Amino acid sequence: MTPATTTQLLVITKAPVPGRSKTRLSPPCTPDQAAAIASAAVGDTLDVVRATPVHRRVVALDGEPRDLDLSGCVVVPQVDGDLGTRLAHTFADAMGAPDGALPTLLIGMDTPQVTPALLTDALDRLVAAGPGTAVLGTAPDGGWWALGLHSPDGAQVLPDVPMSRDDTAVLTRAALEGAGLTVLDLPQLTDIDHFPDALSVAALCPPDSRTRRVVDEVAAGLP
Repeated sequence: MTPATTTQLLVITKAPVPGRSKTRLSPPCTPDQAAAIASAAVGDTLDVVRATPVHRRVVALDGEPRDLDLSGCVVVPQVDGDLGTRLAHTFADAMGAPDGALPTLLIGMDTPQVTPALLTDALDRLVAAGPGTAVLGTAPDGGWWALGLHSPDGAQVLPDVPMSRDDTAVLTRAALEGAGLTVLDLPQLTDIDHFPDALSVAALCPPDSRTRRVVDEVAAGLP
């Protein structure tokens, strides 16, 4: 197992706000319900990140913290721009600090079914593969849920990759390989985009998780 002092976890997320968070959940969700699901997913994701043994945990946040529990994490603001630009800057900000120049795994908040074991295994694989490699976790919809890099330089390809498409993961892999990196696969995970995804993901979360509870409550109230 990779020593915890040699790795870093990075979470990129929006602050859950009705009308700005998980808008593709509506319909059938109301904006308030979509934001509640987003808040639950962020909370569960950060709990898992805090439970994963790493040297440093960074949250790249778009918006105000509001009621988010960000304890144990360094918080950096996201820059303006499209998602690829924000991802590239997030890697640069997190890995540019003296204590952040570490192999880094970035995830979003759309996969609250992640576990400390899964994140640890992903980081172990990245470290074992050594410099010149990346790890990529794809999603069934053609996107990706995790990207691990040894240097922020690899992330500089991301502004040129079209995001939120059914070929985003394929194009991301091609861009990374075009930059000279060997890309290794992580397990595929479903992320929360539409409400059927939320139901599938919630079913994979622990029964006492926020995501399971909130999604079940929303589903129970739908026509």
